[in-house]
Amino acid sequence: MSGKKEITKQQQKLQKRSGIMELQDSLMKLVDGDNVVKGDSSTFPLKHTFTDGIYIRQMSMKKDSFVIGKTHKHNHVWFLLSGEISVADENNTIDHIAPCYVEAPSGSKRMIYAHEDSVWVNIHANPTNTQDLEELEELIIAKDYEEINNKK
Repeated sequence: MSGKKEITKQQQKLQKRSGIMELQDSLMKLVDGDNVVKGDSSTFPLKHTFTDGIYIRQMSMKKDSFVIGKTHKHNHVWFLLSGEISVADENNTIDHIAPCYVEAPSGSKRMIYAHEDSVWVNIHANPTNTQDLEELEELIIAKDYEEINNKK
């Protein structure tokens, strides 16, 4: 038996989460924090669509751009309508070529790299039918991983 300490899957997940947060913090020091956190409309144009009980958020990404997404409180689905991206999270890195869709679990926080111009769409439940983006963020986005852990 080896003297090496085995790392559990949960420990690996926590290490990867820590790495994602460290990368985000480093990037925020390099650029204006408001542009990173809220998305710069000229760099990453957003389109918001509302329908009964659903909020649709579309983001366009230019080739060679990089985004660290927010931590989502609930399971949701995202679609890649056009382009090619790599998505890394605490579990793995996967390349996606449009068109495709993926179910994202609660607590997911993704790093996304666009290999070419791409259009990405998130679909979220909107139980109050609000069109107030700040109110939607309160419903959809966790402030940190602890908020997700305490929900379970």
